[in-house]
Amino acid sequence: MIKVLVACANGAGTSLMMKMRVEKACKDLGVEVSTIHHCSLSEGKSAATQYDVVFCPLNFKNMFTDAEKKGVKICGMKNVLSDKEAQALLKEAGFAE
Repeated sequence: MIKVLVACANGAGTSLMMKMRVEKACKDLGVEVSTIHHCSLSEGKSAATQYDVVFCPLNFKNMFTDAEKKGVKICGMKNVLSDKEAQALLKEAGFAE
């Protein structure tokens, strides 16, 4: 089971939409999730090391380099509404085949 964090600028609209895409991608790929949380970038940056994978818009991916150095997989999404992209990123991060 993995813990997933989804972050966007304000932690309201975009992160909620991404959360729904990531939940669907996990379900479709059979990836078991124990926790999925959406929040603002500032909260996400400080909490990222408590998760296995972080999803954020691609242009904010560099904000999570510290967490990435500690083994957290950081997935930057070009299209936050894409189920296929969420699935591809989960596969690329090694959570699904």
